[in-house]
Amino acid sequence: MCVKDAVAARFRELCDERELRPNALAAQAGVTPSTVYSMLDERRRDISIVTIKKLCDGLEITLGEFFSSPVFDGLEQEIE
Repeated sequence: MCVKDAVAARFRELCDERELRPNALAAQAGVTPSTVYSMLDERRRDISIVTIKKLCDGLEITLGEFFSSPVFDGLEQEIE
């Protein structure tokens, strides 16, 4: 799994725990729904840390709490 897929999986996990749909997460984070949907899109490869921070703010968690998850352990090396 690459880091972008892990980020998307983590946001899906957090939304499922809170029973939040992507549109609700977008509203809470002050971003457009298209921002959330593009982040979840498997074809899109990049996501900015600023977007991750805004979504974390919307979920009322820190970046540390977001990245403190087994999904980020053992990720593939991004350098090719």
